[in-house]
Amino acid sequence: MHPNANRSADMVVADEENWIDLCAFGDVIEGESIRVEHGDLSVAVFNLAGKIYVIDDLCTHGPGSLSEGYIDGETVECDFHGGAFNICTGAVAAAPCTEPARTYAVSVEDGRIRIDPDRRAQV
Repeated sequence: MHPNANRSADMVVADEENWIDLCAFGDVIEGESIRVEHGDLSVAVFNLAGKIYVIDDLCTHGPGSLSEGYIDGETVECDFHGGAFNICTGAVAAAPCTEPARTYAVSVEDGRIRIDPDRRAQV
């Protein structure tokens, strides 16, 4: 098990009922991403060097899936038009995208990845 799988890292403290359980830490291979759906929410979960980041899966420019995009360092390139986003901040990294991707506060506890849908990631 990865050393980060049982600890909370760079998290915002929130009421317990706000957090949504997404998946196990081990479900997201280091350097890769997966799509997770919960109700109407569809997010891309990234594992960058053992740290978890979560952003909206849908590209802000079109119908591309960011979880299926090409990861280069802290950037993900959308598979639809080639626009790119910073995975950590959601900031636009390449055109044609102009709107940032929505980020989420993340908690990793007891090997589970959770997000607070009401809070953005703090970087």
